[in-house]
Amino acid sequence: MNRSLQPIARTIALIGSLLTLNACSSLQDLSQMMGSVTPVATPAVKEIVLINGKDLNAWKPVGNANWRLQDGLVQAELGDGFLITRDSFKDFHLVAEFWVDDEANSGVFYRCTDAVNINDKTAYEANIYDKRPDPSYGTGAIVGIAKSQIQPNLKTGGRWSTYDITVKGSHMTLVLNGQTTVDTHDTTHMDAGPIALQYNKGVVKFRKLTVQPL
Repeated sequence: MNRSLQPIARTIALIGSLLTLNACSSLQDLSQMMGSVTPVATPAVKEIVLINGKDLNAWKPVGNANWRLQDGLVQAELGDGFLITRDSFKDFHLVAEFWVDDEANSGVFYRCTDAVNINDKTAYEANIYDKRPDPSYGTGAIVGIAKSQIQPNLKTGGRWSTYDITVKGSHMTLVLNGQTTVDTHDTTHMDAGPIALQYNKGVVKFRKLTVQPL
């Protein structure tokens, strides 16, 4: 190389080194900045209102119970049958507010595997039956799966009550009027299925039912 060009070459090399160092520093700063950013949480799925006090569009009747909307309440006191959702749910958090008389036999069924033949063998049943002849699986229990942890079983006749039901995989919890009655695991029904409300006898009313998919 011509000696007169050597100073210029050294200057160019020095500038290149400085640019490289500056780029590395910028990348490192960027990496550190990215590492410090808090990930944005995925928004929770919005809850679905299945009883809205206006219509029964979310439901289909099965059987001959006289389910109807009266004064904003979904109720029945004659016949034998169900209201079953048009949609299916697998993992969810459900809140139901209901009123029954002392003689009532009702329940909230979920993960129904048969939309016509609904019973405790084809679905899970969160029972509402204060005077069940065999009280083992009375109010607060999942019939045939888990007895209520609270004995004697809680009574719901003649008052407004709230069922808070959470289902995630095989894990199920039932909270009745603020008290946990069931916390169990079971794999009998693992697929998504409709939710059903039972009327068998007495007077049964629901004023709220929401479900939030998980």
